[in-house]
Amino acid sequence: MKIKENRAEEYQGQPVKFFQLENDGGLRATVMSYGATLVSLHVPDGQGRLEDIVLGFDSLTGYLGPNPYMGATIGRYANRIARGRFVLENKEYQLTINDGPNHLHGGEKGFDKVIWQAEPFGQPAGAGVKFSYFSPDGEEGYPGNVSCQVTYLLTNGQELEISYQATADRSTHLNLTNHSYFNLSGEAKDNILDHELQIMASAYTPIDKNLIPTGEIKPVAGTPFDFSRAVKIGERINEVLPGYDNNYVLAGHGRVSLAARVFEPESGRLLEVLTSEPGLQFYSGNFLDNTIKGKSGRTYERWGAFCLETQHFPDSPNKLQFPSTVLKPGEIFESRTVFRFLTRESR
Repeated sequence: MKIKENRAEEYQGQPVKFFQLENDGGLRATVMSYGATLVSLHVPDGQGRLEDIVLGFDSLTGYLGPNPYMGATIGRYANRIARGRFVLENKEYQLTINDGPNHLHGGEKGFDKVIWQAEPFGQPAGAGVKFSYFSPDGEEGYPGNVSCQVTYLLTNGQELEISYQATADRSTHLNLTNHSYFNLSGEAKDNILDHELQIMASAYTPIDKNLIPTGEIKPVAGTPFDFSRAVKIGERINEVLPGYDNNYVLAGHGRVSLAARVFEPESGRLLEVLTSEPGLQFYSGNFLDNTIKGKSGRTYERWGAFCLETQHFPDSPNKLQFPSTVLKPGEIFESRTVFRFLTRESR
């Protein structure tokens, strides 16, 4: 296992550090302290050839401009909160509105747009970086001071593990995730419509025109949202235009269990996603529009990548029937997601 700080760039007078992790099987990841972001992830194909399979930018500059949260840690609340409002312990809170009428991914300056403290480490299981951030009371409208840690661990088991931990001094809502865009054929190489996706969920949460859950939990059977068996992402995507952006209800809440599996037949790469979270947001890159130039020098096209965001359900603060996202003083928020990389015979 290898870990090294391979460079640093400056943002507002502070250093942004980049770290490269490499395991004995050739898997290589780069993470940076701005946004506690996964910048690159080089994974072997069925022939052992390494390619970067996540979208992003060559330098910090790209992440400072408009971009759809590529590779970043999302908080305080991943996904949407309707009208940016919730009532907690008989008090109403108004959050920043940054997505039509709603609050999205922590607001104008969420966890993706701050510099985290970085602590690289090595251990028998692998090598990684622990990122820490203190979110002050009132940030983007949220109550309470929150101390967060996000840890990336690259293992010799061909896994990239992301663990989250947080505490608060007042009751607040917290929902953390990673927002990496994956393309198993290679970054910007092709669209993801032929990727074969399986999601271990029999139900999903329907949404309204503003992408807010209606509060219902419905079976996926007989709908274009049914990925309970492996299906090409593009097979029914025209039935849900502009594409998929939906939360799936997982059965393994509280224990790390298999949530999704994606296979790319040309390269032979297979990704398994395991998580302790109750939900999985599947997003098919609907709003990529050839305006963002990535690491390859090519622009990112519609449906050029997919996201599998392990998290609690959207708008949970306003849907008491959903799993709670309340973090109280004295409690410890803990969550763990594992991205496991395998290969099958390619075409």
